[in-house]
Amino acid sequence: MSLISRRAILTGALAAGWAGRGAVAQGMATGLAQRPPAKPVPGSASLIARAALPGQVCYALFDPEGGAMLEDGAGWTPLAPASTLKMVTALYALDRLGPSHRFRTRVMRAGDMLVLVGAGDPVLSSDDLADLAAKLADTGQEQPKRFAVWGGALPRIEEIAPPQADHLAYNPALSGMILNFNRVYLGWRRGDGGYQMSLEARAARNSPRAYTIAAHPGAQQDLFSYRFDEGREVWTVSRSAMGRAGSRWLPVRQPELYAGDVFQTLCRAKGLVLPAPEVIDSLPAAEELVSHESPPLSKIVEDMLYYSTNLTAEVIGLHASDAPDLKASATRMQEWVADQGLPDGFSFADHSGLSAESRVTAAAMVRLLAGPGLKTGLPDLLKHDPLAEVLDADTPRRAEVFAKTGTLNFVSNLAGYAAAPSGRRLAFATLCMDGPRHAASQGQDLPAGVRSWTRRAKRLQHDLIESWVARFG
Repeated sequence: MSLISRRAILTGALAAGWAGRGAVAQGMATGLAQRPPAKPVPGSASLIARAALPGQVCYALFDPEGGAMLEDGAGWTPLAPASTLKMVTALYALDRLGPSHRFRTRVMRAGDMLVLVGAGDPVLSSDDLADLAAKLADTGQEQPKRFAVWGGALPRIEEIAPPQADHLAYNPALSGMILNFNRVYLGWRRGDGGYQMSLEARAARNSPRAYTIAAHPGAQQDLFSYRFDEGREVWTVSRSAMGRAGSRWLPVRQPELYAGDVFQTLCRAKGLVLPAPEVIDSLPAAEELVSHESPPLSKIVEDMLYYSTNLTAEVIGLHASDAPDLKASATRMQEWVADQGLPDGFSFADHSGLSAESRVTAAAMVRLLAGPGLKTGLPDLLKHDPLAEVLDADTPRRAEVFAKTGTLNFVSNLAGYAAAPSGRRLAFATLCMDGPRHAASQGQDLPAGVRSWTRRAKRLQHDLIESWVARFG
């Protein structure tokens, strides 16, 4: 072989080698520049299995625009609704009473008797009674011989949830006379002479003393015990649990006496002295002197859903039904739901979700949300990002959520609306319940294990919503 030919062969080989390396390098660059394939979004079943939450997890996802169920995991299994039932109550009351409805508390005069007339206003406060007292004093009324309170606008209910502990502030008595959500503020401090205890009808501007309610420490095993004695409500508090100082709200069991007592104090501050209040069952023919109107029902409902106020739910449900008792009222609300085209999936025993007998299904709930809920404007009344308090600040949030939580011992529910970045809105409901532990802890205040169980349930609810929006949004 000649020198020239050998050089040509070597040159060609080298050229081919460099070209090959360049091609490999180009291919490597192209591969590195490509995005790796997207991780598959976990489905609902895998998320529930990964969470390993003890108990049942039932869910449903509905497309309101297309009118189709997108997912249903044991969606027709009836479980305790807890406070998600308040959404049904809100829709029912707004439909029956109207969003502009107001409750009117009056002061009337019948001869020598002054009467504070309750209208079942669920948000009446000591501040409102103070304004009413000022209006009354400005009329120049002479001191009456009798002062009465009438609460017959609603049926009398001793406790809105009898299985719950007597001392829980969300379990008061109910009648047509309601003040400060029928709660009283108990405070205590230990001094040299023992405990000093105070009871106040606390509001934002006025917190008069509640003279018809008393409290004292005692040597007892129960945290609180209650009795009605000689016209006064008496609470005994376990001395061993009190510490140096503390405070809490307690429920009121005699709402007419409580409101009358507070109104008497506020009138005295304005120079009008009233006799001790008495409770009357029948409202006599009388002349109206002054009155106070509540905010419109739409605002009351919005606050009820945000703060999850049990008393407000029961009150507006009773007003809407005009029924003689809570059970009959819940039945009428169930009939109303059936009239909306949803005859199955609901069983009501109350309006707040506290009753152990109320049941809902996730599938029925999403259909109610997609139908009457959207028609009434329910998303605008619901809390935005209701799981924020249990999620870390850096937790990814693809969905915009407007929903109502529902929490009891070993019950954690979430139902409402999730909007995807695309703008598509989905109606969803998730019901989580550990039935045996829920039944065993009825009426208990924070039983062992409930906090961690609830946190796990809420995290699962968040993960399910994020999965739904990623897959269907």
